[in-house]
Amino acid sequence: MGTLAIIISLALLMFFAYRGISVLILAPIMAAVAILLSGDMVYMMPQYTETFMSALGGYILKFFPIFLLGALFGQLMVDSGSASSISNWIMNKLGHKRAILTVVLACAVLTYGGVSLFVVAFAIYPIAKSMFQAANIPKRLIPGAIALGSFTFTMTALPGTPSIQNAIPIPFFGTNVFAAPGIGMISGFIMFALGCMWLQSRANKAHKHGEGYGIDTQEQEKLQDGVTSQGQMPVFLAFLPLLLVIGVNALFTYIVFPNMDFSGLNELYPKLDPTKQTGLWALVIALVVACLSLILLRLGKWNNLKETVNKGALGSMLPIFNTASEVGYGAVIASLAGFVIIRDMVLNVSSNPLISEAIAMNVLAGITGSSSGGMSIALSTLGADYLAMANAAGISPELLHRIAALAAGCLDTLPHSGAVITLLSICGMTHKQSYGNVAMCTVLIPMVALTVAITLGTLFGSF
Repeated sequence: MGTLAIIISLALLMFFAYRGISVLILAPIMAAVAILLSGDMVYMMPQYTETFMSALGGYILKFFPIFLLGALFGQLMVDSGSASSISNWIMNKLGHKRAILTVVLACAVLTYGGVSLFVVAFAIYPIAKSMFQAANIPKRLIPGAIALGSFTFTMTALPGTPSIQNAIPIPFFGTNVFAAPGIGMISGFIMFALGCMWLQSRANKAHKHGEGYGIDTQEQEKLQDGVTSQGQMPVFLAFLPLLLVIGVNALFTYIVFPNMDFSGLNELYPKLDPTKQTGLWALVIALVVACLSLILLRLGKWNNLKETVNKGALGSMLPIFNTASEVGYGAVIASLAGFVIIRDMVLNVSSNPLISEAIAMNVLAGITGSSSGGMSIALSTLGADYLAMANAAGISPELLHRIAALAAGCLDTLPHSGAVITLLSICGMTHKQSYGNVAMCTVLIPMVALTVAITLGTLFGSF
């Protein structure tokens, strides 16, 4: 009955999330449902105060700087005019005839540089709309192009990406954001190439059938709420903060921290393991430097810097609390007796820990509709087991890190995903109109890349 209680709870979580109910309220309620159906009602309140809230708080303590700085950096990029400068530069270089490639690359450059995928979607949509109109490409393909550039290879595959999905495995495996760079780049290229080919083939097919851009039934410029135009920024300056995110991160990851002596920290922080924290420290420093650079580059030219900073800071609240609530839910589920059966099934699904890990990430990301949420639950409950299995099999933690990130970015964009719902809303499209192409670019093609990554990792190890 305990296992059935967990399955019912997960099914209800997915159902109501699809209906648009916030996970902030869903997570504790569904955790309570699982406890109730398991027959452990006496433990209801202790589970909430000691298990759910402890896990939620622990996650926020660990990752709050990444969410905060990432959201702030994204807002600064948009309000400074850097995001539009980069997008327009790419558009001018490639032209309207390559509208799909232009939109994908513009989104990819911004997200790889550290701009939140939601901020990118808001910023790029008006540009994508004008380009698709000029090229007479169906508007229904815009969500697929934005999703390909924002939700896939720059989020989970490319080494050094400052996405939260690439940061979550760090404290569990003692790795950094550059883990398994070779496999990451190969996987990223597969997603990028196959995704662009798919979208272009759909555009070509539409052209043959006489389908054009279509008619706008909903104007979405109003969704640009608060995106303050600062004018165009010189493109070389617009790229500088993005380069700083990657460059400063690499500098501290490979040169500064490896040559520092942390032995003196043991007396002050006896529970601290620097090898599992330096990856996060490097990312925090890189984002701080990038934010400061943007502020200084536009010094004296900001319309309202205080408003931008406040908006960026407040914009980090909902994402981190959503994910942290899912982590709290996962902690409660992991504490139930029925979870032992589920855990053993997942761990024993294959003797190859990479396959087992990939399945766990996909299932939980699919259920929660969130790559970061699913990954956090999986690693919080099974991360130590996967690390032990990998060590026994001679598999490097770096490879575990990259496979975890890639796997979390497959089933996370099922129809109930908040990211998908938000993207379709921005573009004024429905699931019926656009979800098929979004799914191809963010679910099926990433699955192909994940399969290739697992195969290469199994045969050749981490590279």
